[in-house]
Amino acid sequence: MQKLSEEVRNFNARRSLVAVVLIVAASYVLTLLIPESENGFGPFSLIPALFLVVYIFATKRIIEALALASIMGFVMVSPDDMLGSFSASLLEVVMSEDIAWLFIVCGLMGSIISLIEKAGGAFAFGEWVSKRAKTRKSTLIWTWILGLVIFIDDYLNSLTVGASMAPVTDKHRVPREFLAYIVDSTAAPVCVLVPITTWSVFCGKLLETNGWAPEGEGLLYFIKTIPVNFYGWAATLIVPLIILGVIPSFGPMKKAEQRVAAGGPLAPEGSEKIDIRGGKTVEIPKNPHVVNFLLPIAVLVAATVYFDQDMQIGVLVTTAFMFVFYLAQNIMSAEDFVDMTIEGIKNMIMPLLMMVLTFQFAAVNEQIGFTAYVIESASSLMTPVFAPLVIFGVLAVTEFITGTNWGMYIIALPIVIPLAEQLGVNMPLAVAAVLSAGVFGSHVCFYSDATILTSAATGCNNFSHAFTQAPFGILAAVISALLFLIFGIVFA
Repeated sequence: MQKLSEEVRNFNARRSLVAVVLIVAASYVLTLLIPESENGFGPFSLIPALFLVVYIFATKRIIEALALASIMGFVMVSPDDMLGSFSASLLEVVMSEDIAWLFIVCGLMGSIISLIEKAGGAFAFGEWVSKRAKTRKSTLIWTWILGLVIFIDDYLNSLTVGASMAPVTDKHRVPREFLAYIVDSTAAPVCVLVPITTWSVFCGKLLETNGWAPEGEGLLYFIKTIPVNFYGWAATLIVPLIILGVIPSFGPMKKAEQRVAAGGPLAPEGSEKIDIRGGKTVEIPKNPHVVNFLLPIAVLVAATVYFDQDMQIGVLVTTAFMFVFYLAQNIMSAEDFVDMTIEGIKNMIMPLLMMVLTFQFAAVNEQIGFTAYVIESASSLMTPVFAPLVIFGVLAVTEFITGTNWGMYIIALPIVIPLAEQLGVNMPLAVAAVLSAGVFGSHVCFYSDATILTSAATGCNNFSHAFTQAPFGILAAVISALLFLIFGIVFA
């Protein structure tokens, strides 16, 4: 293990090139060994996913891992025209509505953060919070509460809370990994516990589409899953217990705490590459006012809610408001405003590239039938008692690998809902197991959208964020699994 760590640190370009060539060549050899079948690739569909996880842990290079795992999948799908298939899929991913939305929303969120910092709003907010939260624990509790309040959307939550609280927690020498964990734990986990979020709207519509909820009543049926959405509750409520020391810090997070306590850097190595602030310090204007932070954030939340939880319109309205608001105060010129807007978008390029590759990997996984194969293989283990536990466990693993929570819902719910009806499983419990698994994936996966955006907002290397957060996510998953088993027995 130590030898592997030294190899990662002493990165050798030639050896890396040889490794890439060997991986691609091995993929082609593998296709010759896969028997032709009308039912897809069967157990061979697991190979790219397993390779991805091993490669990430071995090298800590996530972008490279996603690209190679995708290539491996496309070699399996189209060995005679891998490059053409990869290119066509990449074009389809980049031109998809989801990615276009991400580029607009996340790019402009980067701009909003940069503009707030330029206006001195972030600095003033930090001073304002510091007067009210004078200890490390109270500052972290403030962070958790702010995450609970901004529950409308997980992206809005992560980017807003992470970026605004990083300067505040830095004053108390909080490792960026710990901040990222708190922020991430109040994003997706909270969104599935509140009936007026982007998650609830999306999931409610899926419940109608897949026949469990009558037309127009998807949200009402989603509400039935909230009490038994155990991972959402566990992940959210564990946070204050860790902050207050009821659950002691352990595993990689404890090592991060020790690093900072010994005088080491607050952010792990490589964090500046993904930091939404670009690792730069911005000159603070004289007499900064907290209203230059609070009012734009209030407009962002209000506009998003007013326009039916449409965050794209929310960021557009907020950007326009900030232009008028900041220029009217003579804080910056129109040229400064444009420069900071572009700077903020540039700071989001790395996270956005990572999300494009994640979507590309998810696309090839869908083509080789990875998620469908795993669910169908596990269906033989399902009984009315064990079905909720099996559903949660299997989908949690697939979500950890694929990192596409909403994409998994689209694939899994059409399979799980009729299967649960056939077995006589309590339907809210079965659906909640699917939703919980999706939240676990969003929360713990090394390259999920939530992990990437939280890392960008808090200025924390996303491998380090995911690695230090994983033990706490797994603890919440174990608690959830036990509860799904207990309630499976109760409702059987």
